[in-house]
Amino acid sequence: MRETILLIGHGSRAPEGNAEVVEFVRFWRQRHPASRIEVCFIEFDDVLLDAGLEQAARDADRVLVIPLILNAAGHVKLEIPGHLDAARQRFPQVTFRYARPLGAEDKILELLRLRLHATMVGMDMPDPLNTGVILLARGSSDMGANAEVARMARWLYETTQHEWIDYAFTSITDPRLERMVQRQVRLGAMQVVVLPYYLFTGRLIHRIKRQVQRLQGQYPTITLVAAGYLGIHGLIGDLVDQRLTELRTGDIPPMACDGCRYRAIAQEHLDAHHHADIHGHHDHPTDTLQKP
Repeated sequence: MRETILLIGHGSRAPEGNAEVVEFVRFWRQRHPASRIEVCFIEFDDVLLDAGLEQAARDADRVLVIPLILNAAGHVKLEIPGHLDAARQRFPQVTFRYARPLGAEDKILELLRLRLHATMVGMDMPDPLNTGVILLARGSSDMGANAEVARMARWLYETTQHEWIDYAFTSITDPRLERMVQRQVRLGAMQVVVLPYYLFTGRLIHRIKRQVQRLQGQYPTITLVAAGYLGIHGLIGDLVDQRLTELRTGDIPPMACDGCRYRAIAQEHLDAHHHADIHGHHDHPTDTLQKP
């Protein structure tokens, strides 16, 4: 069977963001030298979804689509499936299989802990009991995607010695970073680590660094540090390998909105911002995490 693997990046207005996705694809391709591997982006690139799917389908019997995206929100639940439906119409002879996003997984947790530990080492290993951590994600209008961030914060709480683990968002939803820093300072944190829950670099990573610098000026008596984002790492490669295996075996756990009638309703009558509102089975974010 002639097979193409299509990796889909989000896309960034910052050229280095898309370049890093392409670099990750080169890194991951070394694990699968005999495979045909293509890459495209949802936005902000010359090769977008339709072009990427067409390129992948050319001379292929099967296309395996893997989104290089952490959480399932509108792009994963609506936009990519919509383009896949159109590709199936254009290429009826080709089988398209669609993987889950990378999601809240043990390997992501392990990599977040590595980034956190490296930051603590760079701070000369302060006491974790008075070092707050804020897991900072982009934010979404999809409650389920935001709940995944809360879940990952809980996992960090369960597997570290830090007294305070908060989560915050850079846009779209609350709470924002400034409020969580203020909260942790009031609780008595002497250091605060801002831990980006981002896969690759981009404009928002630059914004986070500027925010942390500005907040450091507002709170000169504590230390505020931005940790590294997830980036190109073998653990991400392992997780993409796992998604590939799921596609090849056909053992693909369903996403919350995969194939359900709500997606069709949303596509016909609602935009992605309202999709979560009509779904009854999304989890809700948990409260701030603090050890008793």
